[in-house]
Amino acid sequence: MIKNLSSYLISSFIKKRINNIELFMRYPIETQNVLINQLILYAKNTEFGKKYGFNDIKKYQQFSERVPICNYSNLKSFIKRMRRGEKNILWPGKVKWFAKSSGTTDARSKYIPVTDLSMNRCHYKAGKDMLSIYIHNHPKTNIFLGKTVRLGGSHELCKKYDTFYGDLSSILIENMPYWANNICIPKKKTVLIGEWENKIESIVKETVSKDVRVVFGVCSWLLVFLKKILKFFNKKKINEIWPNIEVIFHGGVSYMPYISQYEEIFDHQMNYYDVYSASEGFFAIQDQKNNRDLLLLLNHGVFYEFLPVEEIRNDNPKIISIENVELHKNYALVISTNAGLWRYIIGDTVKFTSLSPYRISISGRTKHYINSFGEELIVENVERAINQTCLKTNSIIHEYTVGPIYMNENKSGAHEWIIEFEKPPKNLDKFKYILDEELKSLNSDYEIKRYKDIILRPPILKVVRNGLFYDWLKYQKKLGGQNKIPRLSNDRRYIDSLSLLLK
Repeated sequence: MIKNLSSYLISSFIKKRINNIELFMRYPIETQNVLINQLILYAKNTEFGKKYGFNDIKKYQQFSERVPICNYSNLKSFIKRMRRGEKNILWPGKVKWFAKSSGTTDARSKYIPVTDLSMNRCHYKAGKDMLSIYIHNHPKTNIFLGKTVRLGGSHELCKKYDTFYGDLSSILIENMPYWANNICIPKKKTVLIGEWENKIESIVKETVSKDVRVVFGVCSWLLVFLKKILKFFNKKKINEIWPNIEVIFHGGVSYMPYISQYEEIFDHQMNYYDVYSASEGFFAIQDQKNNRDLLLLLNHGVFYEFLPVEEIRNDNPKIISIENVELHKNYALVISTNAGLWRYIIGDTVKFTSLSPYRISISGRTKHYINSFGEELIVENVERAINQTCLKTNSIIHEYTVGPIYMNENKSGAHEWIIEFEKPPKNLDKFKYILDEELKSLNSDYEIKRYKDIILRPPILKVVRNGLFYDWLKYQKKLGGQNKIPRLSNDRRYIDSLSLLLK
């Protein structure tokens, strides 16, 4: 009887969530218009709302004309005051939680406000919809009969100025509703352990006798964890340890480089569902079994605008709402949220793969970057690190480019640097060591991924002959003042292309 009641309650919940999803899929424009009006109404009496006259904004067009687009540096002073406990700045009342992230030009870390509303009506709501979509697509699933392994929270929450900051995952775990904590392992105290090896050992001990059916996390970290599990039990396949495991929900970095490695450690067909979430919000979910395109979540507290990539550097770029987007065009994502971010350029670029409903694929970043392992390395980090390294080693670099070396069965990942020196350092090992340390000091995510070489090994430096980059540009038919060497790439196309000229 209890089992039947549970099945009925789950079925009713799933039906309600699917109906809600289908509603915004059917009426996307109307849903977004209602949402932006609600956000403006919430924030009209905040300092930001008063500054831009939210009180008499009635239509999206007025909002877009009055409020400028921004990045983190534009909001940094507001957020600093919010972290000190000031109220009614970007969002009504006091904001208690701030998700720490990295990758900004002018700061090693950035702090993204996370309001109670954004937790409940964005992150947690999207998590429920993620599960609902999966169960709707797999009606015979039994995932609720077992446990979900969660990886996240690189450190515990820190308190400062009577507010808290930490990884988004640590904030969400700290505030997670009872029903979610009840089905998740390891326990909160374990998952928030900062030291990776102790965390893995503790997770292994807690999961040894559990019936694990779902795993959730960043795919690169998940792969490391699953291989640790196999080594601990001296097994070759995860199914030997968890026979009922059936789905992996993953996000953060691209899953594509890791597909073959995942397939090798499972002896039956696994389900993989991609999600698009960030400190700033939970934006999209894979909603189809065999299609990795992501359904854009339109009623989860995030109002979307889109900036054509080719207009990013324009003084007055043309920014459009969702009703005017085009298929397969590259857009920088601009968001206004129920956490108090207003026309905020998040840094990701997307392409629409469907307009009915609105589905996207993540096409990259607004700038060259590497995020193959969650390190979020950007050009500004690299330029600063390389300049300091050259100063400390009395060397001069003529050209360089950087790309990833993906994990394999025996080694963790790495960054491969192809460097053409104008004046080489006397000691290349010293140069490499200083470069690595400079990158760690500039980017906290890179520093975390370099911890004990678990995710990232030290940089791999390949010094090449003078003139190689010139020859490469000539080979690519890109000689000329407007063509520059790409400093960073999230794949190996530049590295491999250059390597061909070394043979």
